[in-house]
Amino acid sequence: MKEFEGYKFRRQHQLGNYIVDFVCPEAALVLEVGGGQHAESVDYDATRAYWLEATGLHVMRFWNNEVLNNIEGVKLAIWNYLSGIHPPAQPSHGQLEGVGMRCEKA
Repeated sequence: MKEFEGYKFRRQHQLGNYIVDFVCPEAALVLEVGGGQHAESVDYDATRAYWLEATGLHVMRFWNNEVLNNIEGVKLAIWNYLSGIHPPAQPSHGQLEGVGMRCEKA
């Protein structure tokens, strides 16, 4: 996914010591998609999510089977989050500094 409803996403992007599946800097949103391996790394995932959220990002996690079997539901969940942010805005140059983000114009 590169763009969703006008919001641009980066794939496999480094934030601090972590690499996230997708990030939308303008909405401060991280999307994570995973399988069964995440059930075995609950503590790591919780620490990672805590760090990401402490930097001002919102983390949404989806299971592989959700994406494969209910993509419309996944897209609706993402849209419901994004719809509270109008219009897509570019972050200020300092808003996401320190978490490995570069601000780019869409």
